[in-house]
Amino acid sequence: MPVLNRIAAWSDEMTGWRTHLHRHPELKFDCHGTAAFIAERLRDFGVDAVHEGIAETGIVAIIRGQGDGPVIGLRADMDALPITEVTGADHASTVPGRMHACGHDGHVTMLLGAAKYLAETRNFAGSVALIFQPAEEDGGGGEVMVREGIMDRFGISQVYGIHNAPNLPFGKFVTTPGPLMAAVDTATVHVTGKGGHGATPHETVDPVVAIVGMVQALQTIISRNLYALDDLVLSVTQIHTGSASNIIPESGWFCATIRTFAPEVRALVERRFREIVEGHAAAYGVTVRIDYDLGYPPTVNHPEQTDFAAGVAREISGEEGVDARARREMGSEDFSYMLQDRPGAYLFLGTGPGAGLHHPAFDFNDKVSPVGASFFARLVERAQPLG
Repeated sequence: MPVLNRIAAWSDEMTGWRTHLHRHPELKFDCHGTAAFIAERLRDFGVDAVHEGIAETGIVAIIRGQGDGPVIGLRADMDALPITEVTGADHASTVPGRMHACGHDGHVTMLLGAAKYLAETRNFAGSVALIFQPAEEDGGGGEVMVREGIMDRFGISQVYGIHNAPNLPFGKFVTTPGPLMAAVDTATVHVTGKGGHGATPHETVDPVVAIVGMVQALQTIISRNLYALDDLVLSVTQIHTGSASNIIPESGWFCATIRTFAPEVRALVERRFREIVEGHAAAYGVTVRIDYDLGYPPTVNHPEQTDFAAGVAREISGEEGVDARARREMGSEDFSYMLQDRPGAYLFLGTGPGAGLHHPAFDFNDKVSPVGASFFARLVERAQPLG
């Protein structure tokens, strides 16, 4: 695999960066220690400017190439997850209840590796904007950075990102033009009835029975309201109610995640969700409050930039190491906001066998860091060549 030799020589150093970040995970926008570590590395590399405090703890660093030209954006997310780590690794999280279970520590490391190379070689025209983003997992840091104007402020003309993919063959790049990842919405339903003794249900208005009926009926949106070839996932992931075997509770609540691609499907699901829940509430004699949160939009790759990025990936991983027409998936990403604002592409990079994303046994494969860093670096050189 033709990883750039200069970057390969930094493999141990990059592992050191990654394991440091892994030991010190931070959540949402509260990535102050992570941002300080990144900014210190960037200044050590000699980048031309480090702009801090964007979206609270986000960073945009600028490296100027040789001569005039456009600005290409490269993005890495840097927040962790509220999960208790079980890897037992020497570099395991030192913060109880938090860990890098999605590999954002690896994403930062790959972009730092590319930054060091690009600041040293500057074998490109124009400039590169290195975007280190907080709050991808929760909070929509990508949207906040776009809303705070990074694309216009730094003159970014196109933007790219990659995400590690455990159990995809090591070093394999996967992407597709058009929709790659789904929109994600979250619905929380609070149900209130009348509690009482479990032995006298006729004297109560049972929220448990109502919740069960609602959860079952919501699946008919997929089976009876949606065209069979449209994409939709509706998963009820939490149900909370009750305190004892002989008490019918006063209230309860449940939560669902909804994944879609098409705007009309997204609207259909919200409408039918409300109709089904409110209809069942009337049937069972309970009252409901529905909190329906429209989350990240679909991640939609731009065809021209996707084909270009896939070509660069082939330079790194070979023809067989790139699938540029992969099947889209139902996960979500707030890189979607950046792709709404500028043309670009998002790719997955295989890290080989291991625990899946968001699993307490997950650990990023450090051997893939030079691969991702080489891709980022070559992407800049190919997009903005000298001469």
